[in-house]
Amino acid sequence: MDQSSSPDAAAETRWPEFPDFVASRGRHLLRTAFLLTGGDAHLAEDLVQEALGRIFVKWRKISRLDNPSGYAQTVLVNTFLSYRRKRSASEHVTDEFPEVGVDDPDPTLRLTLLRALAELPAKDRAVLVLRFWEDRSVEDTATALRLSASVVRSRSRRALARMRGVLGDDIDAAVRGPADTAGHTDTTGPAGTAGPTGTPGPAGTAGPTGTTGTNPSSEKAVLRHAH
Repeated sequence: MDQSSSPDAAAETRWPEFPDFVASRGRHLLRTAFLLTGGDAHLAEDLVQEALGRIFVKWRKISRLDNPSGYAQTVLVNTFLSYRRKRSASEHVTDEFPEVGVDDPDPTLRLTLLRALAELPAKDRAVLVLRFWEDRSVEDTATALRLSASVVRSRSRRALARMRGVLGDDIDAAVRGPADTAGHTDTTGPAGTAGPTGTPGPAGTAGPTGTTGTNPSSEKAVLRHAH
């Protein structure tokens, strides 16, 4: 996009506080977009730019909200989902993933995580990102995606099961990786049995539907490692 027509350039004369918002939240928006796209850095940048353009048009109203950052995340997710709907008719399956230049101590694991995300349906991916990367509640996620809370729960369980099917034992390495924090080393073990650390894992009890529950801290650690 030409610099003279970018949201930041226009904001300098219309809404002086908008560039400050972009400077403080732009990087986080880009990280979220990177996860949503399954590791496509170029598409992530395009989505963030488009989302910021949409936000700028309504900035006077958005800036008065209690949580402009949360609104921006919702705009980004909806921008991603709109893009996916437009592309769905022309997409084809591929085993090639975009190269991303990063200083990663375990690039193989990172690519595996991104592959697992990329294989999820777009809306399931959005559910995981909002629930476990953005730390949103089931209800907030449902509102952002215009779904019912029960649908969010079912999509979340299905998406996590599919990711674990792709990752296998690698999910344990991701949770214990450098992006994790102290106290998150327990991983999900079968219900009623000890986890890998020798103590019952926090997700080792039956969930509300009779299936194994989830540990939000562990899932967020996995998404952090995928950056």
